[in-house]
Amino acid sequence: MRKESKEAMKKRTAEVISTLQRQFPQAGCSLSHSDPLELLVATILSAQCTDVRVNIVTAELFKKYRTATDYANATQEKLEQEIRSTGFYRNKAKNIRAAAEMIVEKFAGKVPDTMEELLTLPGVARKTANVVLGNSFGKNDGIVVDTHVKRLSARLGLSTHTDPNKIEQDLMELVPRKTWALFSHLLIYQGRAFCLARKPNCSDCPLAKKSLCPSAGKV
Repeated sequence: MRKESKEAMKKRTAEVISTLQRQFPQAGCSLSHSDPLELLVATILSAQCTDVRVNIVTAELFKKYRTATDYANATQEKLEQEIRSTGFYRNKAKNIRAAAEMIVEKFAGKVPDTMEELLTLPGVARKTANVVLGNSFGKNDGIVVDTHVKRLSARLGLSTHTDPNKIEQDLMELVPRKTWALFSHLLIYQGRAFCLARKPNCSDCPLAKKSLCPSAGKV
């Protein structure tokens, strides 16, 4: 089979985006939040946990903790119990408290809005930073690579890598920058609706119907 050129991949990626935008006009961040701090906390909690479970936990958590100072002053034991059902709660509580302390001490209590500054916060890597920047500040500095994006990027032939950072670099070359934040939401919705991990529903998939997925019927 003839290898697809970079220009052809860019064109197909654009068609993937437009198709999924029509399929999922409601696509957006599924973590409940009302400000950058809430989204930062929710994203930290979402590691190895479903967004549904995180939203259940934060519904109560956000009533108690309104500011970075509130989290910084919380005891490790209390916060652990409040987020216990999200899993890995000890490390998550530690990171949330430490990040909150730094936000108070170095950023005047406000979540920073640059990639460089966000990456200095404990527990924050590129994925979390991209979520906060894209959804709270409207900045397209990168593309979120979660389990859905990783899986679909491979199935769609957009990246051959398994390392999230390398996948992100591949996607950033193919996806128009203005849609970087939206792109991950579209793939997440697609992954939940059609491109399931164990048994993808290729027969109903809007991308398969348009011959935009090289893996259709082969997984």
